[in-house]
Amino acid sequence: MTILQAILIAIIEGLTEFLPVSSTGHMIIGSTLMGIAADDFVKLFTVAIQFGAILSVVVLYWRRFFETLTVYPLLVVGFIPAAIMGLTFKSQIDLLLENVGVVAVALLLGGIFFLFIDKLFPHDGKDRDRPITWLDALVIGCFQVIAMIPGVSRSAATIIGGLTRKLSRKQAAEFSFLLAVPTMAAATAKSMWDYIDDGGTFTPEHWKLFAVGNVVAFIVALLAIKGFVGFLTKHGFALFGWYRIAVGALLLVLLAMGTNLSMV
Repeated sequence: MTILQAILIAIIEGLTEFLPVSSTGHMIIGSTLMGIAADDFVKLFTVAIQFGAILSVVVLYWRRFFETLTVYPLLVVGFIPAAIMGLTFKSQIDLLLENVGVVAVALLLGGIFFLFIDKLFPHDGKDRDRPITWLDALVIGCFQVIAMIPGVSRSAATIIGGLTRKLSRKQAAEFSFLLAVPTMAAATAKSMWDYIDDGGTFTPEHWKLFAVGNVVAFIVALLAIKGFVGFLTKHGFALFGWYRIAVGALLLVLLAMGTNLSMV
Protein backbone atom coordinates (compact mmCIF):
# COMPACT_ATOMS: atom_id res chain seq x y z
CA MET A 1 0.00 0.00 0.00
CA THR A 2 1.34 3.40 -0.98
CA ILE A 3 0.79 6.73 0.77
CA LEU A 4 -1.57 7.82 -2.01
CA GLN A 5 -3.61 4.63 -1.68
CA ALA A 6 -3.74 5.11 2.09
CA ILE A 7 -5.04 8.66 1.62
CA LEU A 8 -7.72 7.52 -0.82
CA ILE A 9 -8.88 4.73 1.48
CA ALA A 10 -8.94 7.18 4.41
CA ILE A 11 -11.06 9.63 2.38
CA ILE A 12 -13.50 6.82 1.64
CA GLU A 13 -13.59 5.93 5.34
CA GLY A 14 -14.11 9.50 6.47
CA LEU A 15 -16.86 10.17 3.93
CA THR A 16 -18.81 6.98 4.47
CA GLU A 17 -18.31 5.95 8.11
CA PHE A 18 -21.22 8.06 9.33
CA LEU A 19 -23.31 8.00 6.15
CA PRO A 20 -25.81 5.14 5.67
CA VAL A 21 -23.91 3.68 2.71
CA SER A 22 -21.44 1.28 4.41
CA SER A 23 -17.88 2.44 4.93
CA THR A 24 -16.60 -1.15 5.09
CA GLY A 25 -18.28 -1.97 1.79
CA HIS A 26 -16.85 1.11 0.10
CA MET A 27 -13.34 0.46 1.44
CA ILE A 28 -13.52 -3.10 0.12
CA ILE A 29 -14.62 -1.78 -3.26
CA GLY A 30 -11.94 0.93 -3.23
CA SER A 31 -9.18 -1.47 -2.25
CA THR A 32 -10.26 -3.93 -4.92
CA LEU A 33 -10.39 -1.34 -7.70
CA MET A 34 -6.96 -0.01 -6.72
CA GLY A 35 -5.54 -3.53 -6.73
CA ILE A 36 -4.37 -3.34 -3.14
CA ALA A 37 -3.29 -6.76 -1.90
CA ALA A 38 -5.56 -7.96 0.90
CA ASP A 39 -2.76 -8.93 3.27
CA ASP A 40 -3.06 -8.83 7.05
CA PHE A 41 -1.73 -5.29 7.35
CA VAL A 42 -4.14 -3.88 4.76
CA LYS A 43 -7.06 -5.52 6.55
CA LEU A 44 -5.82 -4.02 9.82
CA PHE A 45 -5.37 -0.60 8.20
CA THR A 46 -9.01 -0.43 7.06
CA VAL A 47 -10.07 -0.98 10.67
CA ALA A 48 -7.39 1.09 12.42
CA ILE A 49 -8.08 4.31 10.50
CA GLN A 50 -11.52 4.30 12.10
CA PHE A 51 -9.71 5.79 15.10
CA GLY A 52 -9.52 9.08 13.21
CA ALA A 53 -13.26 8.97 12.59
CA ILE A 54 -13.79 8.25 16.31
CA LEU A 55 -11.92 11.41 17.22
CA SER A 56 -14.18 13.48 14.99
CA VAL A 57 -17.19 12.32 17.01
CA VAL A 58 -15.47 13.12 20.30
CA VAL A 59 -14.58 16.61 19.04
CA LEU A 60 -18.08 17.40 17.75
CA TYR A 61 -19.95 15.95 20.72
CA TRP A 62 -17.45 16.59 23.51
CA ARG A 63 -20.13 18.02 25.79
CA ARG A 64 -22.00 14.70 25.72
CA PHE A 65 -18.86 12.87 26.80
CA PHE A 66 -17.47 15.26 29.39
CA GLU A 67 -20.35 17.24 30.86
CA THR A 68 -22.57 14.36 31.93
CA LEU A 69 -22.11 10.73 32.91
CA THR A 70 -25.60 9.60 31.89
CA VAL A 71 -24.57 8.72 28.35
CA TYR A 72 -21.95 6.14 29.36
CA PRO A 73 -24.30 3.41 30.71
CA LEU A 74 -26.40 3.77 27.55
CA LEU A 75 -23.36 3.33 25.32
CA VAL A 76 -22.29 0.25 27.30
CA VAL A 77 -25.74 -1.32 26.87
CA GLY A 78 -25.77 -0.49 23.16
CA PHE A 79 -22.28 -1.88 22.67
CA ILE A 80 -22.86 -5.28 24.33
CA PRO A 81 -24.73 -7.05 21.46
CA ALA A 82 -22.02 -6.21 18.91
CA ALA A 83 -19.28 -7.22 21.34
CA ILE A 84 -20.85 -10.63 21.92
CA MET A 85 -21.49 -11.32 18.23
CA GLY A 86 -18.12 -9.96 17.14
CA LEU A 87 -16.18 -12.18 19.52
CA THR A 88 -18.34 -15.23 18.76
CA PHE A 89 -18.36 -15.03 14.95
CA LYS A 90 -15.15 -13.12 14.16
CA SER A 91 -13.80 -15.69 11.69
CA GLN A 92 -17.07 -15.79 9.72
CA ILE A 93 -17.23 -11.99 9.66
CA ASP A 94 -13.65 -11.79 8.38
CA LEU A 95 -14.57 -14.06 5.46
CA LEU A 96 -17.51 -11.81 4.53
CA LEU A 97 -15.20 -8.80 4.48
CA GLU A 98 -13.41 -10.25 1.44
CA ASN A 99 -16.58 -10.89 -0.59
CA VAL A 100 -17.52 -8.08 -2.99
CA GLY A 101 -20.68 -10.00 -3.98
CA VAL A 102 -21.98 -9.80 -0.41
CA VAL A 103 -21.30 -6.06 -0.40
CA ALA A 104 -23.18 -5.60 -3.68
CA VAL A 105 -26.28 -7.48 -2.55
CA ALA A 106 -26.34 -5.73 0.83
CA LEU A 107 -26.02 -2.30 -0.81
CA LEU A 108 -28.79 -3.08 -3.29
CA LEU A 109 -31.28 -4.55 -0.82
CA GLY A 110 -30.53 -1.87 1.74
CA GLY A 111 -31.06 0.81 -0.90
CA ILE A 112 -34.48 -0.57 -1.82
CA PHE A 113 -35.44 -0.58 1.86
CA PHE A 114 -34.23 3.01 2.20
CA LEU A 115 -36.82 4.14 -0.35
CA PHE A 116 -39.57 3.19 2.11
CA ILE A 117 -38.00 4.32 5.41
CA ASP A 118 -39.44 7.83 5.26
CA LYS A 119 -42.93 6.36 4.85
CA LEU A 120 -42.42 3.83 7.61
CA PHE A 121 -41.11 6.51 9.95
CA PRO A 122 -42.76 9.78 8.85
CA HIS A 123 -41.09 13.03 9.81
CA ASP A 124 -43.13 16.21 10.13
CA GLY A 125 -40.22 18.49 10.97
CA LYS A 126 -41.50 18.96 14.51
CA ASP A 127 -39.93 15.95 16.21
CA ARG A 128 -39.13 16.47 19.86
CA ASP A 129 -36.25 14.71 21.54
CA ARG A 130 -36.94 12.63 24.63
CA PRO A 131 -34.59 10.95 27.09
CA ILE A 132 -33.05 7.79 25.63
CA THR A 133 -33.78 4.74 27.79
CA TRP A 134 -31.77 1.58 28.39
CA LEU A 135 -34.28 -0.34 26.25
CA ASP A 136 -33.72 2.15 23.41
CA ALA A 137 -29.97 1.62 23.67
CA LEU A 138 -30.33 -2.17 23.71
CA VAL A 139 -32.59 -2.21 20.64
CA ILE A 140 -30.23 0.09 18.75
CA GLY A 141 -27.33 -2.14 19.80
CA CYS A 142 -29.12 -5.19 18.39
CA PHE A 143 -29.65 -3.37 15.09
CA GLN A 144 -25.92 -2.60 15.07
CA VAL A 145 -25.21 -6.34 14.91
CA ILE A 146 -26.82 -6.48 11.46
CA ALA A 147 -24.08 -4.14 10.21
CA MET A 148 -21.48 -6.86 10.67
CA ILE A 149 -22.54 -7.90 7.18
CA PRO A 150 -20.39 -5.69 4.91
CA GLY A 151 -22.53 -3.38 2.83
CA VAL A 152 -25.28 -2.98 5.42
CA SER A 153 -23.85 0.16 7.10
CA ARG A 154 -23.44 0.53 10.85
CA SER A 155 -24.82 4.06 10.89
CA ALA A 156 -27.86 3.06 8.80
CA ALA A 157 -28.67 0.09 11.01
CA THR A 158 -28.36 2.03 14.26
CA ILE A 159 -30.28 5.07 12.99
CA ILE A 160 -33.11 2.83 11.84
CA GLY A 161 -32.97 1.12 15.23
CA GLY A 162 -33.46 4.51 16.84
CA LEU A 163 -36.36 5.33 14.54
CA THR A 164 -38.14 2.10 15.52
CA ARG A 165 -37.99 3.43 19.09
CA LYS A 166 -39.62 6.67 17.89
CA LEU A 167 -36.54 8.83 18.36
CA SER A 168 -36.28 11.86 16.09
CA ARG A 169 -34.02 11.58 13.05
CA LYS A 170 -31.52 13.98 14.59
CA GLN A 171 -31.50 12.17 17.92
CA ALA A 172 -31.20 8.73 16.29
CA ALA A 173 -28.30 9.92 14.14
CA GLU A 174 -26.45 11.55 17.02
CA PHE A 175 -26.80 8.48 19.27
CA SER A 176 -25.56 6.37 16.35
CA PHE A 177 -22.45 8.54 16.18
CA LEU A 178 -21.88 8.31 19.94
CA LEU A 179 -22.28 4.52 19.88
CA ALA A 180 -19.65 4.38 17.15
CA VAL A 181 -17.00 5.47 19.64
CA PRO A 182 -16.90 2.34 21.88
CA THR A 183 -17.77 0.06 18.96
CA MET A 184 -15.04 1.27 16.62
CA ALA A 185 -12.51 1.68 19.43
CA ALA A 186 -13.05 -1.95 20.47
CA ALA A 187 -12.88 -3.17 16.86
CA THR A 188 -9.61 -1.29 16.34
CA ALA A 189 -8.07 -2.58 19.59
CA LYS A 190 -9.13 -6.17 18.86
CA SER A 191 -7.75 -6.04 15.32
CA MET A 192 -4.43 -4.61 16.55
CA TRP A 193 -4.19 -7.31 19.21
CA ASP A 194 -4.97 -10.12 16.75
CA TYR A 195 -2.43 -8.79 14.26
CA ILE A 196 0.34 -8.73 16.89
CA ASP A 197 -0.75 -12.07 18.37
CA ASP A 198 -0.46 -13.67 14.91
CA GLY A 199 3.14 -12.50 14.67
CA GLY A 200 2.56 -9.29 12.75
CA THR A 201 5.08 -6.48 13.12
CA PHE A 202 5.01 -2.76 12.38
CA THR A 203 7.62 -1.02 10.27
CA PRO A 204 8.20 2.75 10.19
CA GLU A 205 6.33 2.77 6.87
CA HIS A 206 3.34 1.12 8.55
CA TRP A 207 3.24 3.80 11.26
CA LYS A 208 3.45 6.48 8.58
CA LEU A 209 0.45 4.97 6.79
CA PHE A 210 -1.48 4.80 10.08
CA ALA A 211 -0.70 8.44 10.87
CA VAL A 212 -1.64 9.76 7.43
CA GLY A 213 -4.77 7.59 7.24
CA ASN A 214 -6.09 8.65 10.64
CA VAL A 215 -5.47 12.36 10.07
CA VAL A 216 -7.24 12.28 6.71
CA ALA A 217 -10.14 10.18 8.07
CA PHE A 218 -10.54 12.60 11.00
CA ILE A 219 -10.76 15.71 8.82
CA VAL A 220 -13.10 14.19 6.25
CA ALA A 221 -15.37 12.57 8.87
CA LEU A 222 -15.63 15.87 10.73
CA LEU A 223 -17.10 17.50 7.63
CA ALA A 224 -19.27 14.51 6.74
CA ILE A 225 -20.95 14.31 10.15
CA LYS A 226 -21.88 17.98 10.23
CA GLY A 227 -23.39 17.84 6.77
CA PHE A 228 -25.19 14.52 7.22
CA VAL A 229 -27.23 15.39 10.32
CA GLY A 230 -28.69 18.47 8.67
CA PHE A 231 -29.38 16.66 5.39
CA LEU A 232 -31.04 13.66 7.06
CA THR A 233 -33.27 15.87 9.21
CA LYS A 234 -34.52 17.80 6.17
CA HIS A 235 -34.51 15.27 3.34
CA GLY A 236 -34.60 11.75 4.76
CA PHE A 237 -33.09 8.55 3.32
CA ALA A 238 -34.33 8.41 -0.28
CA LEU A 239 -31.23 9.89 -1.94
CA PHE A 240 -28.98 7.48 -0.05
CA GLY A 241 -31.29 4.66 -1.12
CA TRP A 242 -30.93 5.49 -4.81
CA TYR A 243 -27.16 5.78 -4.41
CA ARG A 244 -26.94 2.35 -2.76
CA ILE A 245 -29.10 0.81 -5.48
CA ALA A 246 -26.92 2.30 -8.22
CA VAL A 247 -23.65 1.12 -6.66
CA GLY A 248 -24.99 -2.32 -5.75
CA ALA A 249 -26.50 -2.86 -9.20
CA LEU A 250 -23.30 -1.75 -10.93
CA LEU A 251 -21.23 -4.19 -8.89
CA LEU A 252 -23.62 -7.06 -9.65
CA VAL A 253 -23.49 -6.25 -13.38
CA LEU A 254 -19.68 -6.19 -13.32
CA LEU A 255 -19.60 -9.51 -11.45
CA ALA A 256 -22.07 -11.04 -13.92
CA MET A 257 -19.83 -9.91 -16.80
CA GLY A 258 -16.94 -11.79 -15.24
CA THR A 259 -15.03 -8.73 -14.06
CA ASN A 260 -12.50 -9.67 -11.41
CA LEU A 261 -13.57 -7.73 -8.32
CA SER A 262 -12.23 -10.19 -5.79
CA MET A 263 -9.73 -9.00 -3.22
CA VAL A 264 -6.29 -9.68 -4.71
